[in-house]
Amino acid sequence: MAQGGKKAAKTLYTCSACGASFAKWSGQCSECHSWNVLEESLAPATSAKGRFAGYAGTGGQQVMPLTEVEIAHEARTTTDSAELDRVLGGGLVEGSVVLIGGDPGIGKSTLLIQTLARLSVNMRSLYVSGEESPRQISLRAMRLDLAVEKLKLLPETCVDRIIAVAEQEKPQVMVLDSIQTMYTELLQSAPGSVSQVREATAQLVHYAKRSGTALFLVGHVTKEGSLAGPRVLEHMVDTVLYFEGEAGSQFRLIRTIKNRFGAVNELGMFAMTDKGLKAVSNPSAIFLSRQAEQVPGSVILVTREGTRPLLVEVQALVDESPLANPRRITLGLEQNRLSMLLAVLHRHGGIGMFDQDVYVNVVGGVRITETASDLAVLMAALSSFRNRPLDQGLVVFGELGLTGEIRPVPNGPERLREAAKHGFKRAVVPKANAPKQPIAGLEVVPVETLAEVLQIT
Repeated sequence: MAQGGKKAAKTLYTCSACGASFAKWSGQCSECHSWNVLEESLAPATSAKGRFAGYAGTGGQQVMPLTEVEIAHEARTTTDSAELDRVLGGGLVEGSVVLIGGDPGIGKSTLLIQTLARLSVNMRSLYVSGEESPRQISLRAMRLDLAVEKLKLLPETCVDRIIAVAEQEKPQVMVLDSIQTMYTELLQSAPGSVSQVREATAQLVHYAKRSGTALFLVGHVTKEGSLAGPRVLEHMVDTVLYFEGEAGSQFRLIRTIKNRFGAVNELGMFAMTDKGLKAVSNPSAIFLSRQAEQVPGSVILVTREGTRPLLVEVQALVDESPLANPRRITLGLEQNRLSMLLAVLHRHGGIGMFDQDVYVNVVGGVRITETASDLAVLMAALSSFRNRPLDQGLVVFGELGLTGEIRPVPNGPERLREAAKHGFKRAVVPKANAPKQPIAGLEVVPVETLAEVLQIT
């Protein structure tokens, strides 16, 4: 029996390959015969009062019709940062758990201490640090000129003690930096292991749902750029944010990968200054810093990130290849899609680039995932191949089908209004996206087939 008369939690070792459980660790799973796959975990509770009772914040509820569930307006608290509020879906939600990841030094801790300092003026706030000393955090706050008189700090890595302190302080918003340094005394494995990260997150999520505390978790990333730890980590939280940005650039992008309270793939932009991260309200103006004279291989794409239309420059360079297999290299776009577009161009347009190296880049480090970029990539490549510059006042968007047709994309009128707002005079768009009412100052050129695009380019 453990101290206080409580029964100690039983430890099991679970195979990550087949799910079999064992009382002792061994190098090989006796069920599926895989090596080094047994991970420490806790035995499931046998009663409703166990470890996982009321994971979502309530326990012992009875079955009820969905129509009888009380529906209340989900109040949101603004963070005083329009870009952070955007990626959160409009602001902080009570009891929500936000996981934010990114490369080392990209600005995760800076953004969160700035946010917590602003919120601490009107809300009880607690900053839990498992990586930095109180002196380091104090020096950063001083360098950023933050008002931290009401901000409380807790240097701790044990989740059990963190929750005990939080029960006394009752913070309305709390930051944990970072989840990979946290551990629970219920497990014997080292902090950062799969079992520790999963168990620590489960306890913190349960506390947040039960108490209504808005919780920020900082997560490390692997060399591939994904969040370190078990994939279940992203399933347990409400919102997942990723920091993006090129090394050496002052601009930082935050993208919403998952959000139970708002749109996914939302994009927020910040500029790193000597006083911390500053929100950039008009990112299109930054991405459109083009050259004064017209150059071949450059075109403006109207993409859409979440609920925001965004204008970015797509550049292409087509050059004769000395290799048997020409290069197809993209930055900010999917490389396989470039190969597909070039194949469609050859099959339905009669223009082959099988002896040319093709390089495509999205200026500013933005990563484009939607198919509306097809037309921009194609026109930029044709412009570079023919050494013929496109009009600087031109914007394009549209999807290219495998049969050579130009397919429509969502939110066409909204994209065109954004282009007109930035002074563009001409737009090449799919015919189905042509507006029913003319847009002042913008000539819309609808296209249906690849042959029409070749005539324009």
